Amino acid sequence: MDSKRGDDATGKTSDDGDIASVMGFSGFGKKARTFDLDAIFEQTRRTAIERSQRVLERQKEIEMKEEGESSKSVKPSVQSQREKAASSRVQKSDSSSDSGSDSDSDSELIGPPVPPQHAAQQGDDDDELVGPPLPLGYTGSTAHSDDDDDEEGEAQDDDDDNPVKRIPDTHEITLQHGTKTVSALGLDPSGARLVSGGYDYDVRFWDFAGMDQALQAFRSLQPCECHQIKALQYSITGDVMLVVSGNAQAKVLDRDGFSVMECVKGDQYIVDMANTKGHTAMLNCGCWHPKIKEEFMTCSNDGTVRTWDLNSEKKHKSVFKPRSFQGKKVIPTCCTYSRDGKLIAAGCQDGTIQIWDRNLSVHTKFHCRQAHTPGSDTSCLSFSYDGTMLASRGGDDTLKMWDIRNFRKPVNGVSGLTNYFSMTDCCFSPDDKLLVTGTSVKKDEGNGKLVFFDRISFQRVYEIDVTNASVVRCLWHPKLNQIMVGTGNGLVKVYYDPVKSHRGAKLCVVKSKRKEKHAEALTQDYIITPHALPMFREARQRSTRKQLEKDRLDPKKSHKPEPPVSGPGRGGRVAAHGGTLSSFIVKNIALDKTDDSNPREAILRHAKEASENPYWIAPAYTETQPEPVFAEESEDEEPDQEPEWKKRKI
Repeated sequence: MDSKRGDDATGKTSDDGDIASVMGFSGFGKKARTFDLDAIFEQTRRTAIERSQRVLERQKEIEMKEEGESSKSVKPSVQSQREKAASSRVQKSDSSSDSGSDSDSDSELIGPPVPPQHAAQQGDDDDELVGPPLPLGYTGSTAHSDDDDDEEGEAQDDDDDNPVKRIPDTHEITLQHGTKTVSALGLDPSGARLVSGGYDYDVRFWDFAGMDQALQAFRSLQPCECHQIKALQYSITGDVMLVVSGNAQAKVLDRDGFSVMECVKGDQYIVDMANTKGHTAMLNCGCWHPKIKEEFMTCSNDGTVRTWDLNSEKKHKSVFKPRSFQGKKVIPTCCTYSRDGKLIAAGCQDGTIQIWDRNLSVHTKFHCRQAHTPGSDTSCLSFSYDGTMLASRGGDDTLKMWDIRNFRKPVNGVSGLTNYFSMTDCCFSPDDKLLVTGTSVKKDEGNGKLVFFDRISFQRVYEIDVTNASVVRCLWHPKLNQIMVGTGNGLVKVYYDPVKSHRGAKLCVVKSKRKEKHAEALTQDYIITPHALPMFREARQRSTRKQLEKDRLDPKKSHKPEPPVSGPGRGGRVAAHGGTLSSFIVKNIALDKTDDSNPREAILRHAKEASENPYWIAPAYTETQPEPVFAEESEDEEPDQEPEWKKRKI
């Protein structure tokens, strides 16, 4: 090795000599130092082990002095065991380092010492300790007193036993969508943006972070022209939104309302709806897949439930055809996915609830024949968060709970909940302990209510008087812990609690209203010339509004129109004249103050001058024009006799 280094050194010196003879300098500075990394790591490891041993011994002495006799009988034994383990590890490391193997180096104690409390809690089976030491006096979960633990436990038990206390209804804000029924509500997964649709064909976008106390929507559009909006829902990623309206084609919009996709319309002359590419009748409901961001589902009056892929708009993905007990076509009025996306459920007009496996569209997996009254539209189906229960809101004024593992009869049910709309919602609370729905009322016959039921006992535990109209849509967002309600009079109400809720409506209520800016127009362009001489410098406009008021009083700058003529006058104007060329000529040249009361005399006044000095017409006809002869009228001529000059022929 040394000989090799020597050869390298001689080679380098010879190279330096050659370079010096050619380029004129003798070297390139100092040589770089070489480090033996293995030796450095070994020395560091040994130093860390020795330091750990010294700190452990010092910690043992401090512990023996501070603790009493009772602790002396327990902890020294543990500490001695720790010392033995450490010493055995040191011996192992020494032997392994001598033999040249690094396999046992990972099990050694490296770093600061372990506190005695933590050492006592750990057993003898600890192989290694990672991380900084715990501070002195830290006892982990035992630092709290028993009283604090009992109080926290009791408070937690109270919240668990009474889910009503977690309902965020202490505060509310009202968003004015319009004057007609709000028939659709949607919130993106993050809860930052709310979208509402109604019977007025409008879809309005509300951004909680961008709104102030004026609570104005930042965008309003009519994506389906003159069709009522039936359902709105954001995808699981929140980048696109499904719009289901009264026509046969569902639309997908992006977050800003621009069209991304429109489903194709099917052929209405084909009997088997499975052989056509899309829906042929009005849509009733639609929703996104909870796991697959490109897939969504719609149901229609053509008697089918279809799934679609966002990337292929030319044809549906699969078709599910609900059938009655006799095998006849049945119209689905609502549809939904299960929480895991493996099941598809549809509520039909004949009162049945039919559930399919998503991958098997031929036969139903669960089928309840008489879930609701036949002929009533089931307005909503909603799966619980645990995926075992299904809630159905019927058009027969009932709300029922079903266990999909035993789907023959409902687990619980309640009646007397008036429902006048085909899209009245029901949903579960984020903790899965409450079930929420709205009630309908006729005009001026009371207030629509938001009713809360306990999931297990199905008792009415709470209700909120919303407004003097029907409660159609309700949405309880799990992240925000806020409840959005759409009503029959065009309002969207958001209920929240400043303590229990997060973001959402809390962001916009703290912002003050922006001052309204009046429309101000610049009267003339102001050219800024900072280096101009004072005699050429224009006066700076201090206020555009004041300058506008001054220019308004100036008839020339404001281009004041000339008033109409009223009363006698000449030249089309009374007294003052305008600024046109004709008015200038009338004023300065064509002024004639004579009164031509007799027009015949005014014309004959120029007859003598015209006959003596003809200028225009007479000179052209002097040679060809016959001389006129006028007969004088005699006094004894009868008035009926024709004059002599008329008898003459020219």
